[in-house]
Amino acid sequence: MPDARPGGAAVPGLLVETAGGVITAVSTAAAPPPDAERLEGLVLPGLANAHSHAFHRALRGRTGEAGGSFWTWREAMYRMAARLDPDSYHRLARAVYAEMALAGVTCVGEFHYLHHDPAGRRYADPNAMGQALVAAAADAGIRITLLDTCYLAGGLDGAAGHTPLRGPQIRFGDTDADTWAARVAAFAPAGGHARVGAAVHSVRAVPRDQIARITEIGAQARWPAVHVHLSEQPAENAACRAAHGVTPARLLADTGFLERLRPTLVHATHLTPEDAALVREAAARVCLCPTTERDLADGLCDLAALRGTDLALGSDGHSSIDLFEEARGAEMHERLRTGRRGTLAAADLLTALHAHGHAALGWGGTAGESAAAGEGGAEAGRIAPGARADLVVLGLDGVRLAGFDPARAADAAVFAATAADVRHVMADGRWIVRDGVHTLIPDAAARLDAAIREAAA
Repeated sequence: MPDARPGGAAVPGLLVETAGGVITAVSTAAAPPPDAERLEGLVLPGLANAHSHAFHRALRGRTGEAGGSFWTWREAMYRMAARLDPDSYHRLARAVYAEMALAGVTCVGEFHYLHHDPAGRRYADPNAMGQALVAAAADAGIRITLLDTCYLAGGLDGAAGHTPLRGPQIRFGDTDADTWAARVAAFAPAGGHARVGAAVHSVRAVPRDQIARITEIGAQARWPAVHVHLSEQPAENAACRAAHGVTPARLLADTGFLERLRPTLVHATHLTPEDAALVREAAARVCLCPTTERDLADGLCDLAALRGTDLALGSDGHSSIDLFEEARGAEMHERLRTGRRGTLAAADLLTALHAHGHAALGWGGTAGESAAAGEGGAEAGRIAPGARADLVVLGLDGVRLAGFDPARAADAAVFAATAADVRHVMADGRWIVRDGVHTLIPDAAARLDAAIREAAA
């Protein structure tokens, strides 16, 4: 059984033993035990999808507009958000997470801000929408980090400051950071597949003093993961400068959020050189979402300026759910930006999908480190003793991986494979995909079609 290692080559004949959802031993055995299952293909650790908005999947193929922009797309997204309730959200997310599992994803970071009813009122269970997402992940057999997102304002209007929530946005908002944090703290989902982290939607949606307050709360709460959208659009930077006199990254640094919480910064597309230095100094992570960033015409992140920063990857708006395409896109975008090839090595891009992605969602580190943080359990993102038993098997008999060279296994996975090559997926020691069929939701495509039609009706 081959295993893509950091050097890029595959290790043939690898014997992986598991028990209780954890890898107990890894060895090269000349003669495997008679009861061992032989996995034909290239075997990788489970993939982490570090940034997801599950309900955006219902927009795929429905927002193509001539002369449109991120901002016109956002209005279509708001209209979609207005239609969902806990039950319909569960049905949609369950099917979306099944699609992710079929693509090799074993853990998702759900950037969750669809909190209340369409009138902005809390449900009887204030975390009903979050619970729907957690239940959906369980149904699909994957782990989830619910990144409960603080969203307090409708946007930044230059020197005028923040505007109130309006229209469909009102269901996103809590009164202030303390009210939001109390709701988050009250949510303790059952089952070992879910963790609750935190997010600031953006400097557009959370005033500066509230970001500072979230920093203070987070320093005590010890959330397993903290994320924030950062500098996705030039207009965000311009509005932040007009309102605060600084860039979004500098605002996060000045409030302590960047250094004290060491967040994962989603997109980071339009950083200045000074911004990039702040990110490096704070040892924050960056999560790129290349297929969404090009779909929304966001721009090209300067990865050379972020050299040394841990990268994760996400499918964000789900114009495509293919983490191999996200990895490939990160390097291809940099080639377009610079006119050079090879800024990001294939092995480093696999690390973004594996170890760094899981760490960005609070499932990284050693089992001892996780226990010290109060989370328990084993690390994810490696094929090694003590790691979670997450495996993805890529078939090598298809046209895309024809001519596979074991000495260049990492290159093949990143620059040739697609989600369509995923044959089997194991999450926490349980096969959730066999021969390209979801074992828990075998009619995943039909359910996804029905859920999208319901949401879009």
